[in-house]
Amino acid sequence: PDTPDLHVTAMRRLPAVPAQFAPFPEALDERLTQALTSRGIQQLYTHQAEAIDHALAGRHVVVITPTASGKTLCYNAPVLHSILQDPSSRALYLFPTKALAQDQLAELQAMCDTLSADAPAIGVFTYDGDTPQDARRTIRSRAHLVLSNPDMVHSGILPHHPRWAKLFENLRFIVIDELHAYRGVFGSHLTNVVRRMRRICQHYGSNPVF
Repeated sequence: PDTPDLHVTAMRRLPAVPAQFAPFPEALDERLTQALTSRGIQQLYTHQAEAIDHALAGRHVVVITPTASGKTLCYNAPVLHSILQDPSSRALYLFPTKALAQDQLAELQAMCDTLSADAPAIGVFTYDGDTPQDARRTIRSRAHLVLSNPDMVHSGILPHHPRWAKLFENLRFIVIDELHAYRGVFGSHLTNVVRRMRRICQHYGSNPVF
């Protein structure tokens, strides 16, 4: 082909590998396990079970697996479990783009709708530059899960942390999705946002799992 800028130095074909499964962790809230089963998830992949175990034990986790291998459940499961166990629990999700946050919002709301028959309502909201002013107070008071991005945390949340006291006092998890996207200046920016966020969490007495 006429692609003078393309220089292929190696090509490898990786053979298909059978999936490895694991049962739901025993510590996982039974209501969550039933909701997952009703949505067609009968068991977990081994990396999902391992990640959930670490998160529930209070250890920071980084998950690196291929596309469509269920990374989202690695963090949604422990977060929803913690809210079911203690409705005051809060979580903050950071995405590099608003589109990704909207995708995750739809998935989370569907999951919470499934849970709602056996559990109190779980508030899931996006908080970004498109969030109307009159909705922001509601989000601060009612959201169990806040989906945002580093720029909004930098400019819209951290400078106004007293208004977000309920979130920071009860913040159990901070999820950073698409971690590989944070390179160069963008990565340095995220690092400093996280440092500021951790200091504010300490101020409010919380120590979230990343």
